[in-house]
Amino acid sequence: MSEGLVKYTYHMIRVNDAVVGGVAPMVERSVKAMPRDEFLNPEYYPPGGTSVESALRYFIFMVAIDHRTSRHKPFEAYVDSKLYHGADLLYRLGSRKFLEDPEFFSPDRMSSIRVNDVVEWLSVREGGDSASVWDPEVRTSLLRDLGLGLVKWFRGSVSELIKASRGYLRRGPSQGLTHIMRRFKAYSDPVEKKTFLFAKFAERRGLINIADPWNKEVPVDNHLTRIALRLHLISPEEALRLKMRAREHYTYAEDVALRLAVRTAYKELAKVAGVDPFILDDFLWYFGRKVCTRERPACVRAEECPLADVCLSRGSPEEITEHYYLNTYYY
Repeated sequence: MSEGLVKYTYHMIRVNDAVVGGVAPMVERSVKAMPRDEFLNPEYYPPGGTSVESALRYFIFMVAIDHRTSRHKPFEAYVDSKLYHGADLLYRLGSRKFLEDPEFFSPDRMSSIRVNDVVEWLSVREGGDSASVWDPEVRTSLLRDLGLGLVKWFRGSVSELIKASRGYLRRGPSQGLTHIMRRFKAYSDPVEKKTFLFAKFAERRGLINIADPWNKEVPVDNHLTRIALRLHLISPEEALRLKMRAREHYTYAEDVALRLAVRTAYKELAKVAGVDPFILDDFLWYFGRKVCTRERPACVRAEECPLADVCLSRGSPEEITEHYYLNTYYY
């Protein structure tokens, strides 16, 4: 790929191939140094030995509601005397529910789940602290729609959905997992964040075999977007840059354009670094949550950052946080 523009409607964002090439060796070393997560930890996921169908059900429904957990206050709380935050808390509560009642994640049950069920499930009250997701109505709607669709089109079986994909992420103009998943509201994002996250979980757990690994993409969320902007892997047009600095709300088209460019940049980064995009996502997600944080990233805290030597924002990283787009269940 030569340095060029990614376009969605009228928005232009440049993917900086020279920067991608400079970042790739550092990313390659960092990725290789990370332990491989097989997503078997029962603290967050179904334990090893869980049937394929039960594990697939857990992941497809949990990923369906895996978007921004905090809005008005942090989503964090103690569970069994351990503090969890954000997605960690979401999956901790998911795993706890699965261990208590695996059939909770059946399409039949999910097709009739109520808001009160979701509030009870995704709320914590322990040791005087409390936490709950900020949009239980939205998450209920996503779960119900997915449950109803699985019953209607796939006889209530996620395994049947996987079989219908024939192991392909994309195949022709209307086949493969990415096309099938668009039927469900939770997985309708044009940038396919949740679809690729589900595929990553399922492949790593040995629940699916991907026939076209060349079609893998990273699941683009706020963390990955922020990192791409700080590293200058992409360069948004001036109008988008000004809106970002002013913390003005992006439009739907602007958000999609930006994240598509981010996805394109990481596709090229994975290729140059010689790493699987799903493995790259493991590193980027951890890096964004723990090192290149929105406020006070590691370089500001005078802590070590593995990409410091190739980061063009090292001198003023907090000038670039992320674009402002809150009203979404895509990521």
